[in-house]
Amino acid sequence: MTTAESGGGPTVRRILLGSQLRRLREDRGISREDAGYSIRASESKISRLELGRVSFKERDVADLLTLYGVTDEDERAPLLSLVREANQPGWWHNYTDVLPGWFQPYIGLEEAAALIRTYEVQFIPGLLQTEDYARAIMTQGHKGLTAKAVERRISVRMNRQRLLMRPDHPRLWVVVDEAALRRPIGGPKVMRAQLEYLATLMERPNLTFQIMPFLFGVHAAEGGAFSILRFPEEDLPDIVYLEQLGGAIYLDKREDVDRYMEAMNRLCLDSLPPASTADVISRILSQT
Repeated sequence: MTTAESGGGPTVRRILLGSQLRRLREDRGISREDAGYSIRASESKISRLELGRVSFKERDVADLLTLYGVTDEDERAPLLSLVREANQPGWWHNYTDVLPGWFQPYIGLEEAAALIRTYEVQFIPGLLQTEDYARAIMTQGHKGLTAKAVERRISVRMNRQRLLMRPDHPRLWVVVDEAALRRPIGGPKVMRAQLEYLATLMERPNLTFQIMPFLFGVHAAEGGAFSILRFPEEDLPDIVYLEQLGGAIYLDKREDVDRYMEAMNRLCLDSLPPASTADVISRILSQT
């Protein structure tokens, strides 16, 4: 049995614990219904636990381990410890007043990813935004937000960016439509500062930045923006994240992930090579 590394965060720990409980249940040939009965819960509760979508009670996990025949204390201890770690709140839980519930799991997954691949159409990705650029997006796109809520959301975005500076930082591979580099979010001054900031990031060893040019025409990602997250833990599948106006979709079925992986690979092949990104940004800057 494996446990998450210390930097994995509660979201990944829940997913890891759930996947291990599912494996133990299936190895014993026990149905979800019977497992639920043993902890005074429903079959759907077991399903949510195994997917890591809800928090765990240590007593429930202990009862499930007994049902699954895991009685040796040396085997039980790591999983029960994982319960306590999985229930510890992440830093973003301090911002639940301004964060939609559907976005909070993504922050936890992002924190634990080893590789983040993302395609953006309208905006510079959040992990690479300046404060003023982020503020312009939030004030123009969310007219109902108070000034305090805007600043708290900006704080979340800036905190998210810290993961790129960690010793165990993930690799970030970005493909951005040329439109995102030319759309004057916040006006010329804000946009110029954002482009200049991007130019300073190009030498980072953990960042690959490509541009999908206007001249290419129709390409593999006509469906819009998406991200693919890969994790260092073997038990965790790749996850595709799709954000919508009022929610988000998380895909982890192999056939769904493969479809988006193929689109991302095609995008990377069809976009301008990373070595030309700095020149393109410089050219756009000269035109602003």
